[in-house]
Amino acid sequence: MSIPERSPERDAAILAMLPFVAEHGWSLATLRRALVHPDDAALMFPGGAADLIETYCDLADRQMEQQAAAMDTTGLGLTKRVRAVIALRFVAQREHREAVRRAVAVLAVQPRLAATVTARTVDSIWFAAGDRSADFSWYTKRAILASVYGSTLLYWLRDGSMDDEDTLEFLDRRLAGVGRIGKARARLGGLFRRGRAEAA
Repeated sequence: MSIPERSPERDAAILAMLPFVAEHGWSLATLRRALVHPDDAALMFPGGAADLIETYCDLADRQMEQQAAAMDTTGLGLTKRVRAVIALRFVAQREHREAVRRAVAVLAVQPRLAATVTARTVDSIWFAAGDRSADFSWYTKRAILASVYGSTLLYWLRDGSMDDEDTLEFLDRRLAGVGRIGKARARLGGLFRRGRAEAA
């Protein structure tokens, strides 16, 4: 999966502009407010707002993976580790919730870019949670988590609870639903295989 250009300068520019995004949005004009040399904005991010948002999402993914690597997940199953990683991401982004909201609004009218950054984020979540599968389940698990994460992110943007408590409860319900579906599929698959064996 391709990634946007990465450099310490681009990361620093994104971090510098974040405090301005809530009021002024994702644009080169906003970036110029944060740069010591405003004329560098277009040179650093020739793709404009889309480039800025894609770089921000990629930076958030990398920060999430770094934080997750330092987290003690001893004794936690994969689903619990996924939950913990998503919770970490929301904590890290809480200060810039309005910037995330504005990014989501832009992505809503750019479905191809939205699909790209979501796929990268979901892949990062699975990786940070310790999933290294390379079989067909790689695709199905990421498709399912994309739906779970997307709906949870939208819930989080409206959440006014302390420490994202309501969002995490929402996430728990979504993950539990996925677990029930997975168990039902496993049971049906077992019945199907058993039926074929008996008919043979």
